[in-house]
Amino acid sequence: MKKAIPTELLDIYNRLYAHFGPRHWWPAENPFEVMIGAILTQNTAWSNVEKAIANLKRKKLLSPQKMKRVHPRTLAVAIRPSGFYNEKAKKLKAFIKFLILSCDGNINRLCSNGAATLRKKLLNIKGIGEETADSILLYALNKPIFVVDAYTKRVFARHRLISEDAAYGEIQKFFMNNLPKKVKLFNEYHALIVEAGKNYCKKNNPLCEICPLKDFKYNENMV
Repeated sequence: MKKAIPTELLDIYNRLYAHFGPRHWWPAENPFEVMIGAILTQNTAWSNVEKAIANLKRKKLLSPQKMKRVHPRTLAVAIRPSGFYNEKAKKLKAFIKFLILSCDGNINRLCSNGAATLRKKLLNIKGIGEETADSILLYALNKPIFVVDAYTKRVFARHRLISEDAAYGEIQKFFMNNLPKKVKLFNEYHALIVEAGKNYCKKNNPLCEICPLKDFKYNENMV
């Protein structure tokens, strides 16, 4: 892992922000909806998650208490558009059990815990991995923790700021050690990275010549 100075990471942020503008992410009506979306978005496109969320709203299931009572098969049918719906129904049920036991479904009470404590608890829930846990912490609970995904690794490895085999925790530390620990910044930065990865820094046939980061160069002499 190379040592980047904060100005370089902020330079990337400013380039992406100037190109894409504010992303207004995560799109949801309330924190609980964000949490459910973070679980449903595993291994699928967000457009599919939106359909599943719409189904949950239509069936009036989008609340901790109602999701607790609904039969797993009924829940699975509702979230079918998100893919892997039987497994995701189990994950949602496990998460709801945690939410009810830990704070009786009260998100404000959950927020009173520190980020490190919450993260440890979330990772103990079956089906909740690091990216999902951190998405819940940042986007639903407003905790200053940087979310890492495949786009993050791809964009920054191609610009030689991280190694291609860097682990999740290593990449996360890289950002959190070099940026101001602000929820709004972490929120916007991750959303902008996703846009860059989806639109330009594609896995195959990346559009480097028209990418907003095409002129960015890591200046090793400044480290």
